[in-house]
Amino acid sequence: MRHARMLAPFALAAVLAAALVPTAQAASKRSANTASVDTPASPRKAAAYHQFTGTVVSLDESSITVEKGGKTPKQMVFTRHAAMRSTGDVAKDARVTVYWRDEAGKPVAHRVVVKATATGGTD
Repeated sequence: MRHARMLAPFALAAVLAAALVPTAQAASKRSANTASVDTPASPRKAAAYHQFTGTVVSLDESSITVEKGGKTPKQMVFTRHAAMRSTGDVAKDARVTVYWRDEAGKPVAHRVVVKATATGGTD
């Protein structure tokens, strides 16, 4: 009887250890799988475009500055993307919508849509 009492804790420990080993192996497999998903080599979802509508204040070959008026005026300077597309003539004082992404902490314009100007009336 004494031997049975002494062996019971060891048997219980062995059963628990055997039950935990497959769980630990499964956890290590899961962590290995999640590590391979988060690697930079895996394709990630492309960052969404933001949009900013306002009036062109200044522009040059490498940047475009757009200002939004209203209660909370805001001005943004965008770097032009090499493959930037635009609809219409982007000129100073033109009303535009800029579709941009944040690349390396800087706003980069990928597409500029020039809004049609409203006519004052008929002659």
